[in-house]
Amino acid sequence: MMGGMKKVIEVEDMCCKRCAERAEKKLLLLGGVSGAKANYKRGVILVESTLSDEELSACVAEAGFKVKEVRPRKGIFG
Repeated sequence: MMGGMKKVIEVEDMCCKRCAERAEKKLLLLGGVSGAKANYKRGVILVESTLSDEELSACVAEAGFKVKEVRPRKGIFG
């Protein structure tokens, strides 16, 4: 069982599967992220994390993507 808040990170510039994988890997390297799944077609990354929105945004920006929004994930599809 994973712990933490489920969040949706909306990003720009994620154009392919490789981009999505790069974002996932970068997030999963952070302590405090127990899950990350990027969908480049929708421009979102679903994360399960104990980190703040600011910390998640900084990590995604570092991976080369522009963060539009970080919001709580409500349903199963964001």
